[in-house]
Amino acid sequence: MDEPLVDAEKISEFGLTYGLVFFIGFMLFIIWDLARKSKAGALGTFILFFVLAFGILGFIMKNVIQWLLEI
Repeated sequence: MDEPLVDAEKISEFGLTYGLVFFIGFMLFIIWDLARKSKAGALGTFILFFVLAFGILGFIMKNVIQWLLEI
């Protein structure tokens, strides 16, 4: 029996690679738009982006730790 051209592992890898990059970029746009429409000012905008970056860093660190521990 022939192996399928696209399997679940390839779809997952594609989604985690490109889908997450798109989603993070979209979140950056949402935060920028929210800061602009709410007139958050420089400090408010910095705090919004800092919190988003902290969340992204946490997600990246989770993947790095899983890779290091080979889970």
